[in-house]
Amino acid sequence: MPQQNIYDNDAFFDNFSNLRSREINFNDVIETPIISSMLPDLYGKKILDIGCGMGQHAMQYSKAGAYSVLGIDISEKMLGYAKANNSAENIIYRRLAFEDLEQIDGKFDLVTSSLAFDYVEDFLLLLKRINVLLNEGGYLVFSMSHPISTAWDGVYDRYTRTEDGVRLYANLHNYGIEGERRIKWVVDDYEVYHRKVSTLINDMISAGFIIEECQESMVPEEMLKEHPDMFDGVVHHPDFIFFRCRK
Repeated sequence: MPQQNIYDNDAFFDNFSNLRSREINFNDVIETPIISSMLPDLYGKKILDIGCGMGQHAMQYSKAGAYSVLGIDISEKMLGYAKANNSAENIIYRRLAFEDLEQIDGKFDLVTSSLAFDYVEDFLLLLKRINVLLNEGGYLVFSMSHPISTAWDGVYDRYTRTEDGVRLYANLHNYGIEGERRIKWVVDDYEVYHRKVSTLINDMISAGFIIEECQESMVPEEMLKEHPDMFDGVVHHPDFIFFRCRK
């Protein structure tokens, strides 16, 4: 499987860092609260965080009493930030692509991933490798871009709007055609892989997981009222989808 490392692109990393540093952002307002609510008890657990990025989730697990946290990411820039800002005695950061999970020794009680699985070409193979790394009864909790979101490929406008620019509804394009999507987001040819919801579900089952919970992104009502220009698109289409699975 090809390895994509867009976060070591200077322009992309700088843009991502600026977005995350804002007091109000999609990750902190939408993604983190939902995925955190789906986690099992973390105390004393051995945890693998795939696509750990800047290390915020790894630090969260450490503070919650995890026995150990291994955070892996392919981006040297992300890992550099994580080591500088989100380090603890029970956290190890390692440069490793999720295509190379077979290089990891040991078993885990919990595997997590926050918005990283969009970049994997063979989703089923990834899930099978994660299953091998889990102890019996262990959990996989992850978020990724919602298939309704990845169905948009930049050919048409994301939204149909009124003359005043108010979003009326979200546009889909080729939802039923799966595979690589290239769009312009900060850089040209930003790559993600689009899959139908049914494909995600069937791949999890085929990899040996029991799906215990699924959620779709939503915005707290007070945030929607205070920042409508930023968040009202979520009313028309969910940006993220979340799963809690058990081996």
